[in-house]
Amino acid sequence: MPLEFELCPGRVVGGDHPCFIIAEIGQNHQGDIEIAKKMIKMAKDCGADCAKFQKSELEDKFNRRALERPYTSKHSWGKTYGEHKRHLEFSHDQYEELQKYAEEVGIFFTASGMDEMAVEFLHELKVPFFKVGSGDTNNFPYLEKTAKKGRPMVVSSGMQSMATMRRVYKTVKEHNQNFAILQCTSAYPLEAEDVNLRVITEYQKEFPDIPIGYSGHESGVSITVAAVALGAKIIERHVTLDKTWKGSDHAASLEPSELAELVRSIRLVERALGNGVKRMLPCEKPCHDKLGKSVVAKVRIPKGTVLTADMLAVKVAEPMGVKAEEIFELVGKTVMENVEEDESVVPEVVDSYGKKAKC
Repeated sequence: MPLEFELCPGRVVGGDHPCFIIAEIGQNHQGDIEIAKKMIKMAKDCGADCAKFQKSELEDKFNRRALERPYTSKHSWGKTYGEHKRHLEFSHDQYEELQKYAEEVGIFFTASGMDEMAVEFLHELKVPFFKVGSGDTNNFPYLEKTAKKGRPMVVSSGMQSMATMRRVYKTVKEHNQNFAILQCTSAYPLEAEDVNLRVITEYQKEFPDIPIGYSGHESGVSITVAAVALGAKIIERHVTLDKTWKGSDHAASLEPSELAELVRSIRLVERALGNGVKRMLPCEKPCHDKLGKSVVAKVRIPKGTVLTADMLAVKVAEPMGVKAEEIFELVGKTVMENVEEDESVVPEVVDSYGKKAKC
């Protein structure tokens, strides 16, 4: 059984606990705190467990030339990449305001710390867990410092190799037992042939003592639901209020109706997964009683006859006789009463068999 741990207060992930669903708002709020609040409320209304943002301290995430480079994309909010990112970055006070709003709404709130100083701020903000974005997954100084904070961690694995993820596992595990790894492919939007859901199964083999999840950027909800069927314990999907809005992440995001459908579908699949024990269920008994087959006499069998296989057949019979799967166990046994052709062979008429059946 995969490790279980409390990701958020009162909310355990892993094992047989419900899948934890993260609505990744990221920077799809357009730099507008009121839109951000609407998205938090939307995430709650759609049934997500957590609303997540992205926090950067820009001078710690980017060097000067990266911030000064011209940014002429149709998605740009400024002439340079730095101006663009500053437009989308909320202040510390705004993050406190959003956290308070999420608490009022009743949904967990966190953010990806996109650099070490952002992690420091989020730690002071007392977020329930740290999300490590794929861009920092191979940033081992960052991983060590974040793990040492002691908060649960969720680590995406986009752009990484299995060899790197083994190092990530060992690095985090040394300092923090409570973490999960998400299969992720960093493309926006993501094509189906690049999703590679089978990595979830490989992670489950490689890291059997931690929960494994999935962070998706594909269109629609079907692939994410399939990830849950494969055992994903944490799901993360980008969300938006309008896919046509300016910003490169919107096209790979779910609108409210899609997020609500994803949550419904995940909860349905969880009900359908069951416990893995194969047996006849109570709901199947009416069908079994009506159409279940049992052993009948192919010919008239006089009292005292030793049964052979050619005397027996399997049919839907009234009353129900010896179970169909036990037909060969009757061979060599003696009937203690006459059994007419096409009559049920009930356990009580077979020497020793009826007693066995009642034990």
